[in-house]
Amino acid sequence: MADNDWKRRLGVVYSTNPDFKYEEETAEEAVTLPPASQKLIVSIDRRNRGGKQVTLVTGFIGTDEDLAALGKTLKVKCGVGGSAKNGEITIQGDFREKVTALLTEMGYKARRGN
Repeated sequence: MADNDWKRRLGVVYSTNPDFKYEEETAEEAVTLPPASQKLIVSIDRRNRGGKQVTLVTGFIGTDEDLAALGKTLKVKCGVGGSAKNGEITIQGDFREKVTALLTEMGYKARRGN
């Protein structure tokens, strides 16, 4: 029954070859780099936010769970809200200096972008 799971093969063209075996593509899991090899850029962003400023941390390479954990740590240390998604951490307000200091204290290579 597992060989005939049609939902996994949606979008595949029918083959008349009797020896054809459909091979699934396996997605590679993202591996989180150690903090010393991460190069993070801390910048401020004002676009499309109704005049509000946010501190934006970009350049994180790793899993979404590790990104969320780092984002939570930064939000708690700054005492503000924000989000962590799509490889970016957003902190509400202008906390460039504080976030850069916190990241370098944690062992990341962080620098100010603008």
